[in-house]
Amino acid sequence: MTSAPLSAAIAPTRSPWRSVLWTVPLTALWIVLIYRLPIIPTSGVPTTAHQLTAHAFIALGLWLGLEHTELTPAQRRVTWLAVMIPDTLWFAVAWSAAIGGGFHGNPASPVPWLPLAIFLPVLIGAPLLLSSKRIGKVLDAMPATWLVALQSYRVFGSFALAAWLRGAMPGAFALPAGIGDVLTGVLALPAAMALAAGTAEGRKAAIVWNIIGLADFAIAIAMGMITSPGPLQLIVPNVPSIGAGVYPDVLTPAFVVPSSILLHALSLRQLMRRRR
Repeated sequence: MTSAPLSAAIAPTRSPWRSVLWTVPLTALWIVLIYRLPIIPTSGVPTTAHQLTAHAFIALGLWLGLEHTELTPAQRRVTWLAVMIPDTLWFAVAWSAAIGGGFHGNPASPVPWLPLAIFLPVLIGAPLLLSSKRIGKVLDAMPATWLVALQSYRVFGSFALAAWLRGAMPGAFALPAGIGDVLTGVLALPAAMALAAGTAEGRKAAIVWNIIGLADFAIAIAMGMITSPGPLQLIVPNVPSIGAGVYPDVLTPAFVVPSSILLHALSLRQLMRRRR
């Protein structure tokens, strides 16, 4: 069973890009709010809340997708637990380490904890998720729009722009990372709506959106490394970069970035399978 009928049923009757007319003002309003009230982002509540919400949607979407596969009930439960238990533990460990100062930048440390937190989940999770036949069946069963629309939470990456405006984060990192995140988040809904139309153009739009999102991370990770204490630092800013490991900003590279990369990888796999 595939999601083609469902996607066709929810196909937009108007241009999907009209959603930008309200997502952009809301994002701008959020940037102004956290700029005026820096206690909001520094509390860690927005980062934790939107990731817990995304986590809940992933859990629900995975379960609903499994229900539309030909797997037995026992196989569905095992598959669901095999994905959700590591993801939940990973978030808990990253969150605890961030609060406890485990990611504080220390050039003398023999273990690069923050780079490990960024790359290790991707290096382990991507091959497992992309080669799994059961995950492939789930991707075939669930609407392709879900994995795209879910990343609308990327607009919360605008915290970097607000921090830069306050002089609390270097522009060399904050501007490319913040603008890239906002662009990806704002375009998530229109890309998903275009994809829901079931046309080749809509699928291409979703592929381009995924590429934009991955390019944003590539640039942000590179700039984070060269502006943070460590062997790769090329720019020494006047204020600490995100690689300094300060909570809650460090939760973004430690958890949000690798989880979002995996979502992009799954979305691209799903779109490629739909083309075939």
